[in-house]
Parts: sequence; structure tokens; C-alpha cells
Amino acid sequence: MDLYSFFNSSTSYRVRIALGLKNLDFTLKPVNIRVMEHKEPGYVAKNPGASVPLLDDDGFELGQSLAIIDYLDAKYPEPRLIPQDLRQRARVLEIANLISCDMHPLNNLRALRYLVKELGVSEEAKNDWYKHWIAEGFQSLEKMLERTNSGDFCVGGQVSLADCCLVPQVANASRMGCDLSAYPRVLAVYEHCNTLPAFQQAAPAQQPDFQK
Repeated sequence: MDLYSFFNSSTSYRVRIALGLKNLDFTLKPVNIRVMEHKEPGYVAKNPGASVPLLDDDGFELGQSLAIIDYLDAKYPEPRLIPQDLRQRARVLEIANLISCDMHPLNNLRALRYLVKELGVSEEAKNDWYKHWIAEGFQSLEKMLERTNSGDFCVGGQVSLADCCLVPQVANASRMGCDLSAYPRVLAVYEHCNTLPAFQQAAPAQQPDFQK
């Protein structure tokens, strides 16, 4: 398998975690979204979404992190990241979708670049935008984790897709200087997951295309 990834992309980070949890061998192929490599025709031909990540599994090319992780879960079900139990599955997907659909699109590089370059938003206003949506999302996430009685992990005492989504989002928020002290359950999951090798190896600083 080949994974087209950018070190600081939280969507790529999610998939790197999942691959690590499942102990799957893959070749990482960096795509520098800062210089628009994801828009190059050869890449778009492989991934019509023109984004990262992209998984190429022996010629089967699949974009979108949640679709990729669902595919990996079906093909390599140990450890299962999307539970089979009806209610636990629903809770995991609820958390994953909060992060991936409500939070991430508003604060990813594409959106922030448009605010600055197309709408003329100042750097200060851009950062305020980022912090606003992070706070709103994490307030909801903290309440969801109260409902699941989270501990080391988001749902059910075992690692899941929800954790694969939470850790990159917290990492990016921390990098952007957001105050996360009001979200103790979120931070507890983040800190525990980062003691596990799969999360450590997937971290941005461990990637071959890492840039300071």
C-alpha cells in the first residue's frame, strides 16, 4: 500500500494512526499541500478530491480519511476501529463526524488560505476565526465524552476511529496556540493515546516530510 500524505495534515494523520494500529506496512509518499502539489494534474487523476490523504492499495485508489479507515477496518478488522455494537458504533461515528465535518473543514489550510488571500482577512482575524471554531467544537466534544464516560479512550475503553480523529485535532489546536484547559476529558484521551506507539509513529514530527 502507498499512502499519499502531508506531515501536518490532520486527515493524513488520522490514516497514519489507523495503519499503525493495524500494523500494516505501507510506503509513505509525501504531497506538499503548501506548494499546491495536491492540485497537480497527475495527482488529481489519482484523487479527484485533490486533497490528502490518498490510499493506493494495489491499484485501488481511495481518498477521504474516514472512507479510507472504514475500508481498512473492513479488510483488516483487528483491531476494529469502528465498533460492531450498534450503540458504540453510533457514538464513535458521532464523535468522528463532529471533528471531521464540523470542526476540521473550518480550520484547515484550504479555508484559512482563502480567508487571507481571497477575502483579505488579517492574520489576527484569521487566528480568531480558528480559535472560535476550535472552542465551539471542543465544547461539544467534551460533553460527548462525558456522555460516553470516556477515560483513556473516547468510547468503550478501547481505541477507535474517534481517537484517530481526536488526536490530530488536538495537536493542531495546540500548535495554533489554543487554550484547551477547559476540556479535561479531551486532553486525557489525547495524552493517553500519545503513549501508544501507533500514535507516536504517526505524529507529524516523525514523518519524512516534516518541516518546522
